[in-house]
Amino acid sequence: MLTHIRLPAGRVHGMSSSTPSGHGEPGQELNLGEPTPPRQAATVILLRGGEVALEVLLVKRTEKARFMGGVWVFPGGAVDDDDGDAAHRAAAVRELSEEAGVVLGDPHALVEFSRWITPEEVTVRFDTRFFLAQLPDGQEPAVDGEECVEQGWFTPQGALDAFGREEIVLVFPTIKHLERLGAFSNVAELLRYASGREVLP
Repeated sequence: MLTHIRLPAGRVHGMSSSTPSGHGEPGQELNLGEPTPPRQAATVILLRGGEVALEVLLVKRTEKARFMGGVWVFPGGAVDDDDGDAAHRAAAVRELSEEAGVVLGDPHALVEFSRWITPEEVTVRFDTRFFLAQLPDGQEPAVDGEECVEQGWFTPQGALDAFGREEIVLVFPTIKHLERLGAFSNVAELLRYASGREVLP
């Protein structure tokens, strides 16, 4: 199941660290020299469905973007000040607001889910913390139309199926997270599992 709106989107604790060769996949260009230090980043997996379902928000990055143009991603971006957990949470809240128009009142309410570090053989590298958050009551996502140009609510399997039909473009970290999220039947179950867990690099 998906709800789709069109307007005028390594290494991770608990998941396989294997990665495709990088040939042809956006954002996965191979680095043949010295490893590039990873830049700190934060991402929000926005959820809806409560006790009955689990859907996630994906946004499509503009085709004009130099990095991962046209790719569907979870809202997120670089951390300006990489000084600890608070900076990552602040960046996650900021990026969700800027890219999807959803405002989270309390960064501390974010539930850390995973940490993905791009492999050293990839040119552009990030050390990304993925956070879970429920869609606040009374809000609906609205992409900015510039950095992100489309949005969609997908079940994890629905997003993977759309990727398989070549309806959307996904990259390896997003695919692996969707596969992991597919193990949960609803948002409440996922949050019960994730709350209080220690997430390691």
